[in-house]
Amino acid sequence: MADKSGLLQVYFGEGKGKTTAALGALLRAVGQGMKVLLVQFFKRKFTGELASLQLLPGVNVYQFGSGKFITGEVFPEDRREFFLGWQMVREALEKGEYDVVILDELPYAFYYHLLTWEEFRKALEQKDPGVEVIITGREVPEELIAIADLVSEIKLVKHPWDKGISDRRGFEY
Repeated sequence: MADKSGLLQVYFGEGKGKTTAALGALLRAVGQGMKVLLVQFFKRKFTGELASLQLLPGVNVYQFGSGKFITGEVFPEDRREFFLGWQMVREALEKGEYDVVILDELPYAFYYHLLTWEEFRKALEQKDPGVEVIITGREVPEELIAIADLVSEIKLVKHPWDKGISDRRGFEY
């Protein structure tokens, strides 16, 4: 009999492939008839993966961000968007309507002081025990690594940007 307890997975680091790893988990879950919520924080861009996800049953995707790259101060729109997204996530975790909840780029919320560790921890404690949570981001708090059940660090070795090659349709977006 399969274990129905929802674990906490974290994919982090400077390398390319964190969201891709989470999407691999999404595909496996959907292939087993599970429902998945993907929430992308600080993003507002239609990408190839979002186009593909629209074709899959049981997947809901939401982006919460201005689409502007944050270089210091958080834009008021990003702040509003984050809180809307975080409210959705808290409800989804509690209600257990989804088998998997993916929080793409959530750690920026800690970095920009939009979310405290205690608020996050409380949301995890109140979640339906069957919900699997997957978090992606460049830098993650040590506390998150300590409580996660699966942690993978994605290391950048080299990237086409190093050769001056800009983002390519179908590969970077």
